[in-house]
Amino acid sequence: MVVRYQLAGRDLGGVRFAISPLNELVLSLHAWRDPGRYPLHLPWIRELGRLRDRLAADLLFELVNDDLWTPDFLTPRPWSPLTPLEDELAVVRRTAKGVVDRDLRLLHGPGRLPAPLRGAAVLDRVLDALTGYWELCFAPHWSRMRALLEGDVTYRGREIAQNGLASMFAGLAGRVRLTGDTVEVFVRSHVHYTRPADGALTLVPSMWTSSASAPIRPSEPPMIIYLARGLGTLWERQPLRAPGALAGLIGAHRAGLLIQLATPGSSTELAARLGVTPTAVNQHLRALRAAGLLVSARSGRSVLYRRTDLADRLVEDAG
Repeated sequence: MVVRYQLAGRDLGGVRFAISPLNELVLSLHAWRDPGRYPLHLPWIRELGRLRDRLAADLLFELVNDDLWTPDFLTPRPWSPLTPLEDELAVVRRTAKGVVDRDLRLLHGPGRLPAPLRGAAVLDRVLDALTGYWELCFAPHWSRMRALLEGDVTYRGREIAQNGLASMFAGLAGRVRLTGDTVEVFVRSHVHYTRPADGALTLVPSMWTSSASAPIRPSEPPMIIYLARGLGTLWERQPLRAPGALAGLIGAHRAGLLIQLATPGSSTELAARLGVTPTAVNQHLRALRAAGLLVSARSGRSVLYRRTDLADRLVEDAG
């Protein structure tokens, strides 16, 4: 069937790109049901297997059905490439109880809900489970995930500038095309509707979809989720590069960590990025902090390290 969004002419202002941490978190539950569909995520799936005992796994498993559908209320439309997870969780927390019940029953069909989704305060329990899942399984890797998604958005913007909207839409997926002023998304379900885009069709790259999808109800804000480019490189280990002069001063590993910390990161994230143990990374981070080259601050359950002004000058001068 087909979802059609009618644009107000081919005005670029009617099309926006956004990145959604919450969408990625929820859609990654597909890999819980059918990991064989996600061979490019195998390193992450292996890690997930080691962490499941620390998660609300029974509840999380029931947030996706055998057809790999998830509740619509858990994937609100993002508005920006910089959407914070906390803002999205706040939107979900305001969801009416009737909407939560409706979406969960639509997900699992007639009959009783699975036991983890029954009882009082189900929305609070779902959000607590997702928050724990984020902190253990996503936060350590989010900087590289976000970089991949941002790279896709940059590529699509360049495609619009060079070849126009029609070419960009055709490149999203074989299921998407622009016909006249109407964007058509050929979906795999019974969903079929046409509605105006109301000047705000949001395109959301994802690491966890096989093609392209749209909301099942026409009342939902216009949105297309599509497969991001470059997944084949997502889990490659990143070589530890450091300028020779800086490496000679403080050692190659510590110099490499300073280069990696151009943006703040945790020891777990750095270890995953570099393919080494958190213990080894922590030893170097403590030494760099003691030397006045790093400062640290707690963020949720993680400790984030960032370079000091002195470290920035050293990296720049060595550079």
